[in-house]
Formats: sequence, structure tokens, C-alpha cells
Amino acid sequence: MIIFPAIDIKGGKCVRLLKGDFNKITQYKKSPIDQAIEFSNLGFKNIHLVDLDGALKGKLINKNIIKEISKINKIKIQVGGGIRSLEHIKKLLDFGVDKVIIGTAAVENIEFLKIACNKFNRKIVISLDVRKGYIALSGWKKQTNILASDFVKKIENMGISRIIYTDINKDGTKSGPNLEETLNFSNLTKIPVLVSGGIASINDVINIKKNKSPNIKGIIIGKAIYDGSIDVKELCKII
Repeated sequence: MIIFPAIDIKGGKCVRLLKGDFNKITQYKKSPIDQAIEFSNLGFKNIHLVDLDGALKGKLINKNIIKEISKINKIKIQVGGGIRSLEHIKKLLDFGVDKVIIGTAAVENIEFLKIACNKFNRKIVISLDVRKGYIALSGWKKQTNILASDFVKKIENMGISRIIYTDINKDGTKSGPNLEETLNFSNLTKIPVLVSGGIASINDVINIKKNKSPNIKGIIIGKAIYDGSIDVKELCKII
């Protein structure tokens, strides 16, 4: 089980959103780079990084920050937000990013996803941001009528590295993850799944580890780390 502390970047700052709402944003004192260094020093080996400006604008915005974080020793980062082209993917991988997360572009253009997976073997992560089972796109602003359970059938054999399954209505709420829905989803695919959204406590993490399906391989944790609901030193002990 991999624990991914999350860093969301907006305007060059480290932030968290509530249920994906850009009008409900909390900004933190530490810069994204300083926060990443702290996570590394605590013993985390992986970081989940999202360029929220990029997600809104459909292009890489905070690339200099991402580049600096990718240089931190012994840290693997997966990066998403606004990645819409093979050029974007190559640039991030050239920085030293471990995995590149595609969301909107993957759902809107399956052929692009197929080409990306072929070109960048085992480097592509799919982000499925879901409300009540249906995928949302473009920084969670655009709601589709595409069921995540239907979409995953189309991408099963493309060589995708992992899927991030985020319940938007849980994200940033610390109300506990939608574990039942995520477990059900993970049972539909052989692709490794990461749980995202709503993690509130160490008990949530332990519960996921205890009740996980074979395909649930990791947990992304954001707000609960930043506001102290989860003691990161205690979290490190159960990685």
C-alpha cells in the first residue's frame, strides 16, 4: 500500500479545495517545494502533485515548481493538471516525474490515451473524478453522463499504470472515503486503483488497508495532513 501525500498548486501556492470548488479554497503557508521537502524528510517516497491552474486552463502552468520538486532526492512524483498533449507528457517525464496523470484528455479522446500509453510505457495514470458514479472533467467544472464503471472497460488493456478514483463529493471534506464505491469500482478492473477523497484519520487508512481489494494499491491524502487531523509521523509508521 503506497501513501501519497497530496500537494495541490494554485497561483504558485500550496492549497486545498472543498469538493473541487475553486471558490472554497484554503491556502497554506508552506510553498509547494518546501512542503515536498518536508514530506521527503518525513520518509514518504511518493507524492501526488496537481497543477490546479493547469487543470483549469488546459496547459502546464506551474511547470517550474514541478521541475524543482522532481529534483528532490528519493521522491517519486505523479503529476496531473492540464495535461492535454504528448508534448506535455514528455516535458514532465524529462523533468524526472515518475508518472503523468491524464484526466480530461483521456476521457474526451480515447485514441490520444492509447497513443500516450504506447509511447510512454507504464508511465500513464488515469484520474477519474466522479460524482455519484459519473465522471467530471476540466478541473471538475464539466459534468458528463459517462459512468466510471463503463469507461474503465474501454481502457482495460492499454497498459495504464494506475487509476486514481476520486469521489468529488468527499474530496476535502474529511468525512471519510467512499470506500464501498471505490471497492466496487476496483473489482471491475485489473488496473491498480488509488483511493482519493475524504480521508480523515489514521483509522480510515487502516480500514482501507484492512478491507482493500487486491487492486487497491494506494491512498492519496490531502487536507487531513495539512490541518493536523492525521499525524504524519504516525502515518509514516504504517506505510
